[in-house]
Amino acid sequence: MRIKKTLAWALALSLTVSAQSCTNSIEKVENTPASGSVADTTDAQSGEQAGDDIISIITASDAVTTAATTTTETTTTTVTTTALPKGKLLDCKGNVLMYSEVDETGKEKRLTNDTNKVAFANVLNTLSEGLDLTFEKQLTEPNPDDVDGKKMGQSIQLTFDADIQNAVYSYMADCNIVGSAVVMRTDGSLAAQVNFPSYDPDLYESVEHDDDLAWGYYGNKAFQNAEPGSCFKIMSEVISDKHGIYSVYDDGTWYYDGTSIVNWDHDTNFSYPMERSLYSAFINSSNIFFAKAFDQIGAEEVLSDLDTIFHFGTDIPCDFGNLHNNVEVYCNDDLRRTAFGQSYVLTCPIYMAALGREAVFGDMVTPFVIKNIVDTNDTTKVLKEGTAPNQVIASIPADYRQNLLDGMSGVGANIGVYAPGGCSFYAKTGTAETWEGDFLYITGIVKRESDNGTSTWSDYSSYDGSYVIIMQIRNPGDHGFDFASESAYLYQGIVNTVMG
Repeated sequence: MRIKKTLAWALALSLTVSAQSCTNSIEKVENTPASGSVADTTDAQSGEQAGDDIISIITASDAVTTAATTTTETTTTTVTTTALPKGKLLDCKGNVLMYSEVDETGKEKRLTNDTNKVAFANVLNTLSEGLDLTFEKQLTEPNPDDVDGKKMGQSIQLTFDADIQNAVYSYMADCNIVGSAVVMRTDGSLAAQVNFPSYDPDLYESVEHDDDLAWGYYGNKAFQNAEPGSCFKIMSEVISDKHGIYSVYDDGTWYYDGTSIVNWDHDTNFSYPMERSLYSAFINSSNIFFAKAFDQIGAEEVLSDLDTIFHFGTDIPCDFGNLHNNVEVYCNDDLRRTAFGQSYVLTCPIYMAALGREAVFGDMVTPFVIKNIVDTNDTTKVLKEGTAPNQVIASIPADYRQNLLDGMSGVGANIGVYAPGGCSFYAKTGTAETWEGDFLYITGIVKRESDNGTSTWSDYSSYDGSYVIIMQIRNPGDHGFDFASESAYLYQGIVNTVMG
C-alpha cells in the first residue's frame, strides 16, 4: 500500500486537531456497562487552555498517514517493453483475486472475479492505490516459465482469506457498518482487511476517480489514521503500572489550570468522589485516572515508554507500507488528553490489531500480507517464501502483563461478547472525536487456550490459532450509538462470522 499525503486533507486535520488542543473545548466520553458498577467508556469531555510552555513535540513530521488501497478490476494499461504483464494475486487458499489478460495489440487488462471484486476493491485495486500497485515490481518480475506461451510476471499469494473477507464485508453491508474491520492472526498475518462501503471496479476505469477511491468515501479506512479514543488506554494502563500508579483520587470532574476533564458518568454516578484503582480505571475507562497518571509521570517518560514498549512514535515498516503513528505534546493538557487517545494522537486499525496482539501475548509482531511468491503457471509451486511471521518489534515487560490481561478480560465480560468454546475474550472499547465526527472502536482478541503466541502455519486453510479483531464504526449516529460499548452486538456478529 503506498502512502499518499493530501495537503488539503492534512491541513484540515491539522486545524481540527489544533482546535482540540490547548483551547477550551469539550470531548466525548465512552460508556461500557460494568458488572454492577461504573460503566466502561472511552473519551471524556475535556477542556483545554493554551499553554505558553512547550513540553515536547514528538513524531509529528506528518500530520496524517492515510491508506493505500487498490482498484482495478477491469483496468487497462499499456504493456511496455520494460515491464511484463503482471502475475496473479491469490488468497491464502490459492483462490485467484486478480489476474491479467493481454490482447493482440499488447494491452494488458487487469481482471478480478465477480466473487471477490467488491469486497477487495479498496484493498487491492490500482485506482485505490492498493496492493496491486504496491507490489507492481514483484508482480512484474519474470516468471520462470511461460504462461500459455506468453511471458508473464510472477504471482503473489497473500495471507488474506477470501472467505472471511467476503463474509465480513457482506455482514458490514447488511448492518450498514460504515468503517473498517481488521482480522489478524497470531503470527501477524492479516486474514482480512474489510472496508465498507466499497465499489464495483468494473464501473471505474478512469484515474479521474483516484482521490475518491483511494482517500475518499471508498478509501481503505483500515490504513487511515485517526484518533483512537480509549483503545489507547491499553498503553496507558501499562505505563501507569510501570510507574507504580495504582490509585488516584477521582471525583468525576477534574479542574486544572482553568481547564477540565470529566468522565463519561460524571453527572450520573453518585459514587463520586472515590479513590479509583488502576483496574477500575481501565474497565470503567476513567479519563481522569489516566490523565492524572500521565501528568504525574511527565511527558518525557510517557513518550519514551510509548515508543520503547509499544513502538508508538517510530514508524513500523510492513510489506504493504509503513504504519505511522502520531503523538505530539505541546502543553500540559495535550499530555493529559493523550492518556485517553485524544489531542495530537493518530493511529489506524491495523496498528490497533498489532497492539491487541501485544496486549494478550506480551509481544508486538509486524503485520504482513505476503505469504509466498509463486509460479504464475503453477500457483502451487513456491518460488520464494514471503514475509517472515512472528517478527517481534516490541514487548510489554513481564511484570506488567497480568494486570493488563485482567483489565481486558473484565472489559470483554462487561460488554457481553462471547467467544467459542476453548477460547477466551479480551477487549478494550474506544469512542473518539475526530475531524470527521465520532468514530467507535472495539479492539478484541479471541484467544485459543492452546495458542501461546509462538506458532507458525504453513497453510492458513488449517489455521487453529487466535484472532485479533478490530471493528471501527464511522456512522454511529445511524445506529443511535453514543459509545463504543453500545456496538458490542455488532462486534459479536463479526466474531461469529470470523470464527464460523
